[in-house]
Amino acid sequence: MYRYGNMRLEIPPQVFHPGFFFSTRLLLRYISALSLQGQRFLELGAGSGLISIHAARKGAIVTATDINPVAVEFLHRNCDQNNVTPEIILSDLFANIPEQSFDIIAINPPYYKKQPQTMADHAWYCGENGEYFEQLFTKLEKYIHKNSTVLMVLSEECDTKMISEIAFRHRFYMQKKITKKSIWEYLYIYQITRVQ
Repeated sequence: MYRYGNMRLEIPPQVFHPGFFFSTRLLLRYISALSLQGQRFLELGAGSGLISIHAARKGAIVTATDINPVAVEFLHRNCDQNNVTPEIILSDLFANIPEQSFDIIAINPPYYKKQPQTMADHAWYCGENGEYFEQLFTKLEKYIHKNSTVLMVLSEECDTKMISEIAFRHRFYMQKKITKKSIWEYLYIYQITRVQ
């Protein structure tokens, strides 16, 4: 069990744990400062659901997704436990999400360059050549409008140059909004915008 504020979550070993790693909480804090009431909110790779549950409690219309069936099972449990009812979808990025525009998209991606071998690996590894990010930026345009806010948290340990080059190749620009030092590393929040 994990508590954050007045939220209570059950997190199995196969799912990324927001208590052990600061990236989820950093993204959550940034999102907490946004006006969420009535906003169409998508979390890609929701894991335990901490961010999605918070957004739903703040009045957002939430869609929470994950590629891992175990994560999706516990997303349902944790949302029930915290009395919120987001739409929950088992999906590899946008694969199973009907095309629509979201006002806010939150992404805590896998960013280590290695091919995932298990479902749990998808929380960590983006493929040898950043295939996760190729897939993300190939489809992202179909899920945003001109005023959408797309936020992604990354670490100094990942290949941010590769990621930004993939983004730019698909006509997206990554602007660093926050730099924060955790115990082990620097973390960054980027806002992703469409290049006009």
